[in-house]
Amino acid sequence: MIFRTRRAASLATAALLASGVFTALGAPAYAAGTETDLAITAAGTRLTSGVEGKLAWAKITNLGEGTPSKVILKVDASKVDASKLVLEPYQEGGCPATDDAKPEQHACELNADEIPGPGETVEVPVVLLNKAKGLTEPYSAPVTISIESPDDTDDSNNSVDVNVELTPESGVDLGVFVPDVKDNLGVGFTEATRADFEEDGEGPLRPGDIGIVFGFILSQGDLSAKGVKWTYQLPEGATFPFEDEVCTYSADRRTAVCEDKALVLETGNALIHLLPVAVDEDVEAPVTLKDGWMEAEALGSLPADARVSQQATKPASKRAEVRNVADTEYAELDPTDNKDDFAVIVAAADSGNGGGGGGLPVTGVQAGLIGGIGAGVVLAGVVMFLVARRRRVVLVAPGDEKTND
Repeated sequence: MIFRTRRAASLATAALLASGVFTALGAPAYAAGTETDLAITAAGTRLTSGVEGKLAWAKITNLGEGTPSKVILKVDASKVDASKLVLEPYQEGGCPATDDAKPEQHACELNADEIPGPGETVEVPVVLLNKAKGLTEPYSAPVTISIESPDDTDDSNNSVDVNVELTPESGVDLGVFVPDVKDNLGVGFTEATRADFEEDGEGPLRPGDIGIVFGFILSQGDLSAKGVKWTYQLPEGATFPFEDEVCTYSADRRTAVCEDKALVLETGNALIHLLPVAVDEDVEAPVTLKDGWMEAEALGSLPADARVSQQATKPASKRAEVRNVADTEYAELDPTDNKDDFAVIVAAADSGNGGGGGGLPVTGVQAGLIGGIGAGVVLAGVVMFLVARRRRVVLVAPGDEKTND
């Protein structure tokens, strides 16, 4: 299934699943009452008429020191011509129309485990469905996205006006999604050729622990990306303890630049990259380590129907020769969703275990972690895969591992 051929209902289902994938990854690390300051932003609101739809994002960030008791997200698309473009926000609690006579206005009340704690961001997917046929001129319309909470002390950043745009232009459209890092892996290794680990029930991330950053790169244009480069920047107080063979690292181990020149990330597919993140032992917790981010870019493009080898769609550093296909003119259709911020949420040290939560040793085997488990898997399949496996990750063989010595 690819966005160009899948039904609108399937895309909506994928968005609903995406909105709930990471709510199970951990409750807020701490909260100080309910009064706080919420802010709303949006990204990914431009799409090509060459696809059936894409995912945009409404991002709710908690800038305060408390966790609100209630949050409602509202999307007003009443000025959008529904014969050309339809907007549908999705999250676990549902997003019904505010009035039967106004189906283009939605209100989404976040479930308790979806409400962002201090320093956290929750991304609510908004499906953009292309209804225009034979579009020859760009179409755009204003949309208002807002939030309401009885505990918000500053309403100056509670609403944002964005333009949604449907363009006949053809190109690559990468979208990045990175949830906050919250959970301690609690991982143990065996001497087996392959080592598996489960995160379930390991609890919050604490000083000295190792968590994991999930990087999603979605290909949502009508051209496939030929070669992908993505960069992680960790906040101060966190580092990358292990090396992945597709990445190079800064001297302070806070920046990882990853590149797969041979990978063909086909339209409608998602690349998922997972990297371990170590919290410094001397971090004073509870604390939110802010200003982490991930950014992605395509190195070239291919027509969506170009014939490529199966190997070219599998991300790996050791691969067969990639099929030689000439590049078309490269264009990134919507750069607004090529970057996503994230935080590392650190809970207070547990006096019962001496601070750390029993995570991975900082030296030893590589947790290189699937440099792109999801290439060749469509968004819905990726999301269902993660839901089903609850963060179960297969590590590389010990013989291929690298230490940070």
